[in-house]
Amino acid sequence: MRTWRRAELLRPALEALLAGTDAPARMRGDPVELPHRYQDPRDIEVASLLCAALAYGRVDLFKPRLRALLDALGPSPGAVAMTARPAELVDRAKGFSYRMTDARDVACLLHGAGAILRAHGSLGSCFTAHYRRLRSVRAALGAFVDELYAPDFTPITGQRGPTRRLKHLLPHPDRGSACKRLNLFLRWMVRGPDGVDFGLWREVPAGELVVPLDTHVHRIGRFIGLTRRKDLSWKTAEDVTRRLRQLDAEDPVRYDFALSHLGISGTCASRKDLRRCADCPLKPICRFWV
Repeated sequence: MRTWRRAELLRPALEALLAGTDAPARMRGDPVELPHRYQDPRDIEVASLLCAALAYGRVDLFKPRLRALLDALGPSPGAVAMTARPAELVDRAKGFSYRMTDARDVACLLHGAGAILRAHGSLGSCFTAHYRRLRSVRAALGAFVDELYAPDFTPITGQRGPTRRLKHLLPHPDRGSACKRLNLFLRWMVRGPDGVDFGLWREVPAGELVVPLDTHVHRIGRFIGLTRRKDLSWKTAEDVTRRLRQLDAEDPVRYDFALSHLGISGTCASRKDLRRCADCPLKPICRFWV
C-alpha cells in the first residue's frame, strides 16, 4: 500500500476526536442504544437488524418508533422472528409507521431473519459462513441479503419476492449503493465490545469492515481529505475506508461513530465558523481552516 502523506496529520486529529467523544451521551441520539437492552445474542442480532435497517432520516423521528416497535415485539425479538407466522408478524408490527416504511416491511424483515435463524441458528452463523466462503465483506453482505429476501413474502405483501420499499431499506451491494445500513449493522456485530458496538461475530476481522457511509461522514470526510468523491456510493465508502485503513489497518471504522455524531449533533457547521469551530479537534486538518 502506498504511503499516504496526509495520514500523519489525520491520525492525531481523529484520535483527539475519539478521545473527546462522550460515547454514552451520544448513544442517546443513536439507534445502537436500543439493542443494548437485550442479553441474548439472537435478540441483539434481530433487534440490531431492525434498528439498522430502519435508521434513515432524522434520529429524533425514527428512534422513538424503533423503541415502540421493540416494545411491541416483547422480551425476545429473536424468538418472535423464529417462531411467529407471517400474520402474527404483521400484527406485532401493526403500529409501526415511519415515512415510506410500514408494518409489512418490518414483518418482511422479521420473516427473512426468522428463516435465517431456523436454517443457521443465528444471523452471525449465516454471515460468517458466506464470508468464510467468499472472503469478501461485500460479497458476503450480498449473499446475506439474498438469504434475507429468499422466503415467500406473499402472505405479507401479496408478492413472493421483496418489494421495492424493502430493497430500499437493505439494498444489494451489487447495485452500487453505499449500503450504509447494512454496513452499520455489520459494524455493530463485528466491532467491540466497546460499549457501543457488540463484537458478537468474532470470525469476521474488523479490519475488513467498510465504513457505514452516511451524509455526515461523507461531508466531514470531504472536509478533512478522506475522499474527493461527491457521490454516496459503494466506491466512495471504499475510498473513505481505504484512507482510514492507513490510520488503523486492524480497525478502520472505529472512527465512524465519532465522525457521524460530529455531524448528527450539529457541532460541525459545514463552514468556517469562529465560535463552533474553535474547539474542534479536526480544525487543523479541515479545508475551511488550512
